[in-house]
Amino acid sequence: MFDHVVVALSNNASKRHVFSVSERLEMMEEAVRALPNVDVDTFTGLLVDYLKKKRARVLIRGLRAVSDMDYEFQLAAFNRRLFKDVETVFLMPDDQYTYLSASMVREVARLGAGTEQFVPSFVARRLKLKFGRPKI
Repeated sequence: MFDHVVVALSNNASKRHVFSVSERLEMMEEAVRALPNVDVDTFTGLLVDYLKKKRARVLIRGLRAVSDMDYEFQLAAFNRRLFKDVETVFLMPDDQYTYLSASMVREVARLGAGTEQFVPSFVARRLKLKFGRPKI
């Protein structure tokens, strides 16, 4: 669909991430290593400012369920108000991922269950190391 894709990881201090920006960057680079037309980068601040800096005009967002649609449409409209040349493309995941969210995976890992069926094996190992055994 695209000749080149950049996966841009937000460095948003207001969000509670399990992993640091550098850890997330490392894992994402591992996840896309076999894809020669995909790069990984980080940004701080507004996504539209990052897009302008990179001279990018298309933003790819995922829609897992109908519940995502309202928020994503609002975000797309807001981004277009901030950067009139941006176009948002919505893609749907494979059926097996429609219910999946980072918060669900994080909670499963925090409670000591395996996450191998939800994330790549190297991420599952890191989650296990990060959370260890649940405290009862």
